[in-house]
Amino acid sequence: GQRWAGEFKYHTPVTLFSAADQYLFYSFFLTVSADTQTADLSKAVVLLDPQWNHVLTNDRVTLKCQGDYPVEDNSTKWWHNGTLISSQTPSYFIADVKVQDSGEYKCQTGLSALSDPVKLEVHVGWLLLQVAQRVVNVGKPIRLKCHSWKKTPVAKVQYFRNGRGKKYSHGNSDFHIPEAKLEHSGSYFCRGIIGSKNESSESVQITVQAPETLQTVSSFFLPWHQITFCLVMGVLFAVDTGLYFSVRRHLQSSEEWRDGKVTWSKGP
Repeated sequence: GQRWAGEFKYHTPVTLFSAADQYLFYSFFLTVSADTQTADLSKAVVLLDPQWNHVLTNDRVTLKCQGDYPVEDNSTKWWHNGTLISSQTPSYFIADVKVQDSGEYKCQTGLSALSDPVKLEVHVGWLLLQVAQRVVNVGKPIRLKCHSWKKTPVAKVQYFRNGRGKKYSHGNSDFHIPEAKLEHSGSYFCRGIIGSKNESSESVQITVQAPETLQTVSSFFLPWHQITFCLVMGVLFAVDTGLYFSVRRHLQSSEEWRDGKVTWSKGP
């Protein structure tokens, strides 16, 4: 039979990752880096003044953008229902709010990421029951306000929960629950005398719930992109390490492996 002989000097070092693996590694690295930079940039926050996100027509509303600004540059971007609006000041003031002003507002400063949306609802009527939060954790306070159109005087104000009177005052005072309990959940509305007419607000559903523990538990876990990155790199490491030792074992056990030389042969 024929026999081919040749000399092969091993110069190329054995690499742990193939070209495809390295490409995948750098892709994940860039993704994680981008996500980390975004996470490091704190979000701006939209604050309402007054705090109520349910208002009546002709009310005055000020939205404030809380975030980080570059030196001597407090320009701010505002969005209403996804559309960029002309105001570039840290506070967006609406003197006489209208129904069309309802919707979601977002803001962004020079050194802050885009804020989460804040929803503003503008209602038409004589009375509006205002509440800071419609979902309240047990033990937290609940404050209700019977708000009148253009701050018209209201007399003999009553607050109701599930149709039962809970507070009465000759004038117009707020209804305050210092520590919410589960039984405070229900449908609330207020009623009062404006001029000679008996006016009532629309009902508002308030839910009192046990404190959430999901956020506390989830804080012990890594973000999804970090978990995925670690899993992928672990699999690549295991596969490439296995291939490396398999090839090395095969070469070392070969009778034709001599001082970095390999002899090829063609069978008889």
